[in-house]
Amino acid sequence: MPLLPGCMQHPPAGPLVGGRSRRVWGAVPTAAMPLFGKSQKGPNELVKILRDAVLALERGDKKAEKAQEDVSKHLVMMKNMLYGTSDTEPQTDIVVAQLAQELYNTNLLLLLVQNLSKIDFEGKKDVAQIFNNILRRQIGTRSPTVDYICTKPEILFTLIQGYEKQDIALNCGTMLRECARYEALAKIILYSDHFYNFFKYVEVSTFDIASDAFSTFKELLTRHKMVCAEFLEQNYEKVFSHYQNLLNSENYVTRRQSLKLLGELLLDRHNFSIMTRYISNPENLKLMMNMLKEKSRNIQFEAFHVFKVFVANPNKPKPILDILLRNKDKLVDFLSKFHTDRSDDEQFNDEKAYLIKQIRELKPLEGDSAAAQSPPGPQH
Repeated sequence: MPLLPGCMQHPPAGPLVGGRSRRVWGAVPTAAMPLFGKSQKGPNELVKILRDAVLALERGDKKAEKAQEDVSKHLVMMKNMLYGTSDTEPQTDIVVAQLAQELYNTNLLLLLVQNLSKIDFEGKKDVAQIFNNILRRQIGTRSPTVDYICTKPEILFTLIQGYEKQDIALNCGTMLRECARYEALAKIILYSDHFYNFFKYVEVSTFDIASDAFSTFKELLTRHKMVCAEFLEQNYEKVFSHYQNLLNSENYVTRRQSLKLLGELLLDRHNFSIMTRYISNPENLKLMMNMLKEKSRNIQFEAFHVFKVFVANPNKPKPILDILLRNKDKLVDFLSKFHTDRSDDEQFNDEKAYLIKQIRELKPLEGDSAAAQSPPGPQH
């Protein structure tokens, strides 16, 4: 299959068995070992029974009720194998390695994610705990499950689509944010068409789901600085045309969250070229000036942190400079009265004083004195 962004070309070689290197996902050979009593299922048997039960659940035949019980029961057994219980310790690394290898070989992780809606409430939580535990598993500096998911990106895409189903959205969000901690997986998501669905998910009417989706969205755009900067640079037009819709959303929480995130993105030094491009567009300046006058003080405050970047830019393009010059006196007056109750916020007051000083000292470009003359009425 074609190499996905950030992924290894081949699965890593596992330990030597009989002098030969086995290409496995960091697991150990699953040779029979006297690790389990007769009453306790080993990884191979546990995965097989769980997989068969999930497939029966997927078919939805007359055995579905029994399959539901089997899925729940064996998910608990698998979770206990990884986490232990109040009475037992987690299984040894060699057993967990066997379990992980069986999960990879049978594609059970994908099957569980695809059928998450059919699993009962506690079982859904167990799936997320198992998934995240196996994902975090390391051998030296390698993360075998990350390498595996790189070859099965449909796991990631199925998790993203989970935001469309109320009963599994939060479980999928938990797993997705764990995936986003790994650069290779975050990169696959960012460069897929599925990423743009987040602009829809963060505006859904169910508050918990919208907030969860925004947390994942923010994680994807901020955790891996270099990858995020490169992605935003390469996809600037597409991303920011979608982002503009969030800033103009009728939903207050969406507007506030997206405005705050925009400020963080623009002020991150890794995003310098993105910031330069954003603050060169007069339409963006007009939007921020309007948001400074919103009824919500929180939105005003977040807009201030984006607006200040336009003013502080020492190399303002002429269209930006013209807007600031036309509104020079009004802006100085407005900012002088802006959030005066924040007397304890030293940084804010220093920044506000700096902006007022910068705006007062604005001069038109040489040979362009006309811009300094304010026409009647409010101007942007």
